[in-house]
Amino acid sequence: MTMSTHRPEIVSQTFGDPADPAILLIMGAMASMLWWPETFCRQLAEHGRFVIRYDNRDTGLSTKYSPGAQPYTFEDMVDDAMRVLDDHGVAKAHVAGMSMGGMIAQSVALKYPDRVSALTVISSSPLGVDTSNLPGTTEAYRKHSAEGGDVDWSNRGQVLDFMVKDAHAIASTLHPFDEKRTRAMIEEDYDRSGGLATATNHFLLKGGGPQRTVRDLRVPLLVIHGSADPLFPIEHGEALARAVPGARLVRIEGGGHELHRNDWPQIVEAIAAPQ
Repeated sequence: MTMSTHRPEIVSQTFGDPADPAILLIMGAMASMLWWPETFCRQLAEHGRFVIRYDNRDTGLSTKYSPGAQPYTFEDMVDDAMRVLDDHGVAKAHVAGMSMGGMIAQSVALKYPDRVSALTVISSSPLGVDTSNLPGTTEAYRKHSAEGGDVDWSNRGQVLDFMVKDAHAIASTLHPFDEKRTRAMIEEDYDRSGGLATATNHFLLKGGGPQRTVRDLRVPLLVIHGSADPLFPIEHGEALARAVPGARLVRIEGGGHELHRNDWPQIVEAIAAPQ
C-alpha cells in the first residue's frame, strides 16, 4: 500500500446503528483494532452505541512506515482519531482509549473539546500531571520487556512467542490466562498486519504538540483500571481520577493491563452507563 506521508490511510470498522451515540475506541502501542475484540465491540453496540474501532498507524491495515523511520509524531496520532470520526460523519463521540491509546484519548478530548462528549481512560496514566511519586512498572514486567530487545521482529515464530509471553505478563491475577485464545488472536493480528515490525515505531514517538494537562478536561471522565496492572499500577488510575473533579473510577479487581473477557460485563456496563 503506497500512501503519501502527509495523508496516511487509517482503516476503521463500525458496529451498531449510526443513529446511536458514537463511541470511538483507541488502542495502545503496537496494537491494531483487533485488540478491541469484536465480541466486546458488539456488546457495547447492544447497549445502544455506534462503536468505531480503528488500526493505529503502523498496525493492521493502516499505512505503515519503515521500522525506525516513522515521519509522524504523537500529535499526528491524536489528529488521526478526528479523521476517523470525520470518515464516519460523526460530529461528537464518547472517546475511549487504553494504555497509550488512553494518552491519545486524553489529548483528543483536550485538543478537540467540541468533538468529545465523554472520555474513558483504561489502564493508562494522567496526562500532564506529575507522576514521579507513583509506583512505576513492576520489576518483573521490566525484566520481561527487556527481552523484546532480543526478538527478531521479522521472525514470525519469535514474535508470536514473545507477544504471547507479553500478554501473559500483563494478564489478570484473578482470572485464568487463555493461552490458546490469546495466541490465535495474536496470530490473526500478525498475519493481517503483515508482521509487527513497523508497530515498534510507536516506542520511538516524539510529542509534537503543546503541553496539555488532563486537569483542563471539561467533559465527564470515567477511569477504568486493573488493581494488578503491572505496567501502570492502579495508583496511576487513582491519580487520573483525582485530577478531574467528578471523575468516576472503576477498579477491576485482579485486573491486569488488558481487557479480560471475564471483566467485559463490568467494563461494558461502566462505559455504557449514563454520563
